[in-house]
Formats: sequence, structure tokens, C-alpha cells
Amino acid sequence: MRTLHAAALLRTGPDAEAVPGGAVLVEGARIAAIGPADELLSAYPGVRVRRWAGTLGPALVHDGPLPPAPTPRERVHALFRLGAAAVPAAHLTEPGLSAAVARNDVAVLDAAHSPALLVGGRADLAVFGDDGGCLATVVAGRLVHRRA
Repeated sequence: MRTLHAAALLRTGPDAEAVPGGAVLVEGARIAAIGPADELLSAYPGVRVRRWAGTLGPALVHDGPLPPAPTPRERVHALFRLGAAAVPAAHLTEPGLSAAVARNDVAVLDAAHSPALLVGGRADLAVFGDDGGCLATVVAGRLVHRRA
């Protein structure tokens, strides 16, 4: 199913300029299109739309040990609350953590890098509010965190 994630601002990379009214069309686990929300809505009538109040951009790469929590699953979900969808393999040394990461489709990287939104790329998105807090995280096209 296709989902259009539209936001007040869209940033395609950490250093990219924020563009008003942008959107990302997600199909499965991949980004199908990036552009102005109005144009994508016209091009894909009937698409499911999620509108976000903050700045939509690439999900973060968490370059450090996963946040502490009682279980590996909760540690992974703590990543999602930060807006992260990827972690370097070097930080997955504890028992059970690699399995929890794999079950939740977290991207495991050889080394940290700057994330970017690219057509055809993996649909790892995050929405951040004006306060810098994560409002939503999408991992491989799946909404895994939404702040109430």
C-alpha cells in the first residue's frame, strides 16, 4: 500500500534546506517519490495520507550504544522514540540485541553515515517538532513510533 507522508517542512538530508509543503511517497519499504505534497496528491489519487506538523526528513543513524531499557525490544523502541532507524553493527554486541534489531527492521550499518531521502531508497523517515523532539518514526515504510 502506498502512503504519502506530508509535512509542514521537508528536509531530504541533514544539511539540506527545509522546503515547505513537501512530501514523501512510500510504497512498501521504499521511497517511490519525493516532492511537493500537492503534486504527489494529484499524481497518486486515493493514496493514504499522513500529515505531520513538524519537519519530515531522513531517520537518524544512532551512533552509540542503544539506550538502556529492561529488554532488547524496549531498547530498540527507545531508538524509535529518538527518530533513529539505523545503528552501526559495532554497537550490537549484547545478547539478544541483534535479534531485536533484525525483528524490527532496523538498518545495521558497517559505519555511521549521514542519512538522506532518495527515490528508490529505504523508507526510513522521522518527523521532528519545533522543540527537536521526535514526533514520528517510519522504519522500512512502517510507522513504528508516534508521539501522542
